[in-house]
Amino acid sequence: MHAFLLSFGVIFVAELGDKSQLMAMTFAARYRFWTVLAAITAATLVVHLASVGIGAAVGLNLPTAAINVVAGLAFVLFGLWTLRGDALSDEEAAKARRAARSAFLAVAVAFFLAELGDKTMLATVTLATTEGWFGTWIGSTVGMVAADALAIGVGAVLGRRLPEKAVRIGAAVLFFAFGALLIAQGLAR
Repeated sequence: MHAFLLSFGVIFVAELGDKSQLMAMTFAARYRFWTVLAAITAATLVVHLASVGIGAAVGLNLPTAAINVVAGLAFVLFGLWTLRGDALSDEEAAKARRAARSAFLAVAVAFFLAELGDKTMLATVTLATTEGWFGTWIGSTVGMVAADALAIGVGAVLGRRLPEKAVRIGAAVLFFAFGALLIAQGLAR
C-alpha cells in the first residue's frame, strides 16, 4: 500500500503542468471525455509497466543507499524540469487534431509516444528501484490518469484561467522536498 500511495502522489504531482495534460485538453476538445480517458489509461498502463520493470531490475542490482541518493538527485532534477515547464507546440496540437479514424487508438499512441522518456516515466523507474513493482505500477498509473482527468475536466470548465505558473512552482517544490528526503535517507544509511 505504501508503494501505491507514494507512487500515486509523486506521479500525480509530476503530471501537473506537464505536456501530457495539454495533450489531454487538446484531445478532449475533439473527442469524448471517456474515450480520451480510456486511451490515456491504456497507454499509461503499458508505459508504466515497462518503467517499473526497468526500475525493479536496476533496484535488485544496486545498494539501497546509493539508489536513494541517486533517486533524490533525480527528483531534484525533476523539480528543475517542472519549473522549466512544458509546452505543446503548434505542430503537436495540429497532429492531435488530425488524429486517425480511431480516436482511442490515436490518443493511446500519442500518449504512449509522448510518455517515453518523460519525467513521469523516469520518476516511475526511480520509484520502482526501492518500492514494490506492483504498487508502484498501479499507483503511478492511477496518479497520472487522475491528473490528466483533472486537466480535462478543469480545462473544460475554466479554459485558460488556470494559474499554470503557480501549479508548476508547487509541483517543483514537492519534487525538491521528495528529493531532499531521499538524499537524506541515502546518506543516513
